[in-house]
Amino acid sequence: MKYTTYSKCIPEQVDALNLEDLLEELSDFLLQSGFAGGPWSHPFWGDLGGGDGDRSLGSLKQAILQKLIESGKLTPEMLQVLRGDTTGDTARDAEVQQQLADLLDQIVQRLIDDGYLTTEQLPQLPDGYEKIMGVGGEAQSAAQHVKFNLTEKGIDFLGYRALRHLLGSIGKSSFGNHDTPHLATGVEADAVSKTYEYGDTLNVDVNATLCNAMARSGLQVPIDIDYQDLMVHQAEYRSSAATVLMLDCSHSMILYGEDRFTPAKKVALALTHLIRTQFPGDSIRVVAFHDSAEEIPLAKLARAQVGPYHTNTAEGLKLSRRILLAQKKDMRQIIMITDGKPSAVTLSDGRVYINSMGLDPHIIKETYREVASCKRAGIMINTFMLARERALVEFVKRVCEIAKGKAYFTDSVTLGQYILMDFMKRKTRRVS
Repeated sequence: MKYTTYSKCIPEQVDALNLEDLLEELSDFLLQSGFAGGPWSHPFWGDLGGGDGDRSLGSLKQAILQKLIESGKLTPEMLQVLRGDTTGDTARDAEVQQQLADLLDQIVQRLIDDGYLTTEQLPQLPDGYEKIMGVGGEAQSAAQHVKFNLTEKGIDFLGYRALRHLLGSIGKSSFGNHDTPHLATGVEADAVSKTYEYGDTLNVDVNATLCNAMARSGLQVPIDIDYQDLMVHQAEYRSSAATVLMLDCSHSMILYGEDRFTPAKKVALALTHLIRTQFPGDSIRVVAFHDSAEEIPLAKLARAQVGPYHTNTAEGLKLSRRILLAQKKDMRQIIMITDGKPSAVTLSDGRVYINSMGLDPHIIKETYREVASCKRAGIMINTFMLARERALVEFVKRVCEIAKGKAYFTDSVTLGQYILMDFMKRKTRRVS
């Protein structure tokens, strides 16, 4: 007879943690925009673009440790050792340090195993050193040389959590496709039937079709149905939309101690998740504009940073217009998030003309010209301004007048709520 011996299950401390909640709490760290820290950081200008931020496993563990402390997930002994105190037993101090280091390693490994993070290389400990897992040990030093990156799953999860948070702050809302005042032939019958025309969805109204046939040919069997007798149901026409999210990457987005760029990236991730799950026929692209402009792949959006740049709004609009014109959608729109006036423009010879003092007439003229080009192409521009200077208000008013778009004056806290409300409900709030 075979016997099976069962041992007592001792749960690990990591099993008591909700890793998804922890990952959401780490969103500011994972989406950091070069605002603070690092050898290239300036107290007023922020990160000056000297690197890709601190994305080492060591910095990740420090961020996790801070969140564990704030949420009260650590034991009193762990907190005592972290403060530099002793339990009175040297061996016990070493054991607690080992438990703490193991906990951080297990959390990181779980995030990797669950597909939220990837690492570029494995830790390589120097030869001749003993493997020490305690705080300040060789393993921690080696972890500084291993970088982590968010996976597509991790980015999508942060987008989902950001969307859920934003929707929770604006109340319940029903989802669906974008409503229009037009009618079309479809599956749902929302209006009276119409005569079939070439290209219509063949959703035949059988009763109306038979009535037409009998009115034309009389009560004969079989009923002679001709092309002109066909009637089809009408449904509300639901359009598809192409959206370009323009993100201002100029130095003012992290100027004077406020990070406006990280909340903007959270909104971009939330909007991406919303479009992919609730509006599958739509498309969204992201354009970063500063001294020039370039498209940011959604997979790299989490790592996008600001720099010591100016604001070339015209170049961002030009690139966005080109992207949208290539999209075969019924609706095209630009969502522009910025906090400053246009201060740069690309000249015909490729050089960038810069003037940060006031509203330069040449820069403003070229910017308005690009706004008018978007209007002629049928592209709506919705501006979300993170500042309230009088000159900026006048500039935004003029953009709205030219593009027939909308303007919202908001801040980094309410930015996401305004954008989602605008996207889902199509409410208009004009600046007057």
